[in-house]
Amino acid sequence: MEINDFLTELRAFRLTRYKTINFGIGATGLLIYECVGRPLYRPYIYRNQLYDFHIADTLGNTFGTLTTIFFLIALLSNETTKGNYLIKLGTLSVVLFELAHPLLGKPIDVWDILATIITGFLSYLLYNSLFRDTALDASPHKS
Repeated sequence: MEINDFLTELRAFRLTRYKTINFGIGATGLLIYECVGRPLYRPYIYRNQLYDFHIADTLGNTFGTLTTIFFLIALLSNETTKGNYLIKLGTLSVVLFELAHPLLGKPIDVWDILATIITGFLSYLLYNSLFRDTALDASPHKS
């Protein structure tokens, strides 16, 4: 997939059922983090000093990666064949951002990288279970 392919996808943008489902998953991830994770769950865990296997620490990366992946798919893909590529691209992009933290004066957080990779894998499973049948594909149907 090249830059010209992405630009073509953007120029031919149509809101299809396929795109709506992907936007919905991305928006749900964002809302869970912003409405539950950050204001409620994380403060509760920290305040009560509970050990939650680093979930509170990695909520941003977990739901941020989910949101990034499914928004990328919704914006840059008109057909289900490009979704797996965009899942890999989104996951790799977030991992590279984490690895670039020292350039921003922040330490590298291994737990965030691990959460990103796990979320990428789970996103792959979710996407492929939803779009196993390409009936939701926005491309023209073959007769």
